[in-house]
Amino acid sequence: MTDKSLLEQLDTEIRRAMKEKKSLRLSVLRMLKTALTNEKIARKGDLGSQDELTVVSRLAKQRVEAASGFRQANREELASKEEQELSILQEYLPQQLSEDEIGGLVDSAVEQCQAASPKDMGKVMKIIAPQIKGKADGKLVSQLVQRKLSAL
Repeated sequence: MTDKSLLEQLDTEIRRAMKEKKSLRLSVLRMLKTALTNEKIARKGDLGSQDELTVVSRLAKQRVEAASGFRQANREELASKEEQELSILQEYLPQQLSEDEIGGLVDSAVEQCQAASPKDMGKVMKIIAPQIKGKADGKLVSQLVQRKLSAL
């Protein structure tokens, strides 16, 4: 991303999508812009890059959950649409960490807080959370932490 805020960047992207007549992309970009604007209003001030990342992550997570729900209901066409929207949103998220990279962070955090049992999960997650924000699925991280702490 450039020095421009995400909202400014979205304005440019929305104009491009309109010119290229990409209706799905236009719809997703408008949805993202609205969510960012609403967050900005709720906070009564400008959003920092971490705040923007949080909003994009929230929308991406909603798409994943919706796709899963549609699949369970045998609505493949709707699940597919949610996944297409997700792929557009992922353009605005940082590169996702691999399971091995997350495992390394978990090991480091466990060592750092000297976790000794599954009861220490909160301590470990408190250390990891800022490092993985927007870069990994929280559910996967939680599972890896639980697995590591159960093995201690």
